[in-house]
Amino acid sequence: MVVFDKATYDKMIKDIPTAKLITPSIISDRLKVNGSLARKAIRELQAKGLIRQVIHHRRNSIYTRLAGKGEEAATTEAKPEAKGKQTKEKK
Repeated sequence: MVVFDKATYDKMIKDIPTAKLITPSIISDRLKVNGSLARKAIRELQAKGLIRQVIHHRRNSIYTRLAGKGEEAATTEAKPEAKGKQTKEKK
């Protein structure tokens, strides 16, 4: 809250955790802030438990939203489709 003004902070809390892919560049673009503020926003959202880290590689970190109970249940109940029907064999 010290770094962001009230409107930007509210937008960050509302919009960013709903994205599937979250990186500092995406936050910087959506909120119109610089990279250091985007990284602070990521730390804030991760501390609140709204996002989780997927990949951390040297200079880039990728985060994603936390799956809610409804989303989690939907993905576990969905059965994978058949990869393709077998075609007629050639003689």
